[in-house]
Amino acid sequence: MTTRPKARKFRIRRPAAAGAPAAAGDEPQGTGSAAAGSAAPGVTATSASANIAALRAALAGTRAAGGQQATQETGPAETEAEERTTGQTGTGQRDAARTAAAAGGARSSLSGVVESPAEVSAAEQIDAIRREGLTGRQLRMARRVAQRHGIAATSDFDAVRQLRARGIDPFQQSGMLELVVPSERRTEPAETAAPSERLPQTVPRHRPDDRLPSTEVSPAERRASEITRIQRDIARRRRRKLALLLTRLAFFVFLPTLLAGYYFYAIATPMYATKSEFLILKSDGGGGGAMGGLLSGTQFATNQDSIAVQSYLESKDAMVRLDEDEGFRDHFSQPWIDPIQRLEPDASTEDAYSLYSRNVQLGYDPTEGVIRMEVTAADAEVATRFSEALLTYAEERVDSLSQRKRENQVVGAEQALADAEAARREAQAALVTLQQEGAVLDPEGRIAALRSQINNIEMQIQEKQLELAALEDNLRPNAARLEGVRGDIRRLETLLGRVNAQMTEATTSQGSLAELASQIQLAQADVATRDLMLQSALESLEQARRDASSQTRYLTTSVRPLPPEDPSYPKAFENTVLAFLIFSGIYLMISLTASILREQVSS
Repeated sequence: MTTRPKARKFRIRRPAAAGAPAAAGDEPQGTGSAAAGSAAPGVTATSASANIAALRAALAGTRAAGGQQATQETGPAETEAEERTTGQTGTGQRDAARTAAAAGGARSSLSGVVESPAEVSAAEQIDAIRREGLTGRQLRMARRVAQRHGIAATSDFDAVRQLRARGIDPFQQSGMLELVVPSERRTEPAETAAPSERLPQTVPRHRPDDRLPSTEVSPAERRASEITRIQRDIARRRRRKLALLLTRLAFFVFLPTLLAGYYFYAIATPMYATKSEFLILKSDGGGGGAMGGLLSGTQFATNQDSIAVQSYLESKDAMVRLDEDEGFRDHFSQPWIDPIQRLEPDASTEDAYSLYSRNVQLGYDPTEGVIRMEVTAADAEVATRFSEALLTYAEERVDSLSQRKRENQVVGAEQALADAEAARREAQAALVTLQQEGAVLDPEGRIAALRSQINNIEMQIQEKQLELAALEDNLRPNAARLEGVRGDIRRLETLLGRVNAQMTEATTSQGSLAELASQIQLAQADVATRDLMLQSALESLEQARRDASSQTRYLTTSVRPLPPEDPSYPKAFENTVLAFLIFSGIYLMISLTASILREQVSS
């Protein structure tokens, strides 16, 4: 229960007969039995009963005017809430009496009472609040807000008035935790409690009837304490997880990055890099066909040679030759080079080649046909010497590649020409041998002569046969002439057979004249074929020489290596940032893998 303070009045003392009604009628609202018990001494029960009867009569007369209007405006729920708040039925009667007195002039009968301006203003404000038509829910809300702020209000309407006077919204929505008010604040009066009562009090032990304070906690307070405990537990867990995360990051990311940065800034040996560019050109000589002429002058004409040279410079062969000529191992085995970049004196060829691959970088641009080379060493002059030596090796390799091409093509053509010449000589020798071994130097001519003789003999035989036929057509031919003609015919036929025999029959060890003529013709045809082959071999040799001349390669250095003045490596800041990103990525992958495995195992 909230202890309500007693209302203070400014009164002018009157005789008891006149002062008792005024005291009873001018009592403030909602004081209840405490206010009734504080009436002025000298007022008797009879005068109090008379005053009450007069008030009830005035109330009955003015209820229709004032009381019903207030009831309609506030509603049954608000009136009931007000009566529950005040807890006294006399309060409502006195309010109605005061309203009736203000309306009908009843105050004039209660003469002799002088109220303060504050009380008059409070009563007017309460009447104005009544006429606002506030709901019961709003009045209850205003009462709770007044209790939370420690305001001792005599009624719900008085609570609204005092809250407004302090500039507080009576109907402000509040959270659940704000509505939880400790029992000490709800029960302790804000204005009437003495300072000594607000201090902690001890319980005397010699009074067994006194009881200790209850240890029970209300549900609202228990809920508030549980919420606070959960929030503190969540915050503690978050702080612990954040601390663990920062620890892991410091151990797996920040510390390795710090060590890498310390190495790059303080320990790493400065390295000097020399850069050079060269390209491989083709000879401007003609040849190579239509496609060769189309691709000549472009980077595609020397694409294969450029790739071959790049592969050679990146090979172990070039490293071994550079070590033999310029002392690659001795330079990187010096003790003043940091341990990570230093090569051990007894290192194997594979270790030396791994270091060579890191310090000699080559790149080929197929769009321009340019090979870019960067050589790194601990000394600028040494880096320049290494670069010039590698350029010399590349030039020799280009010359050897083109020389081999030229030699292969020309040697093949020359060999074909030699074979053709030897075959022709053999065919010519066979022809000469046949001509020398035969009885006739020119079989074809001999055969032609024999054929002409055969033709003449055959013509003579035909003439003799015609002459014989003419003689036989006579009735009495000349027998001598007939026998002569017949003899001529027989002789001509014998001559014809002998001439034919000379052509077809073998008269020497080499065979007949026809067989000898056919062998000579074959030998002559073989000689003609060998002549054609020899001519083709000559043309091929000339073409191979032209192609070899057009396939000559030249290595041209567009950017010569020069010794740098400032070290090019290590790039401390870039390498440190790169190390941080690498360690962060590794930690991220490991943490994600661990979380996924943990989730799979737990599920």
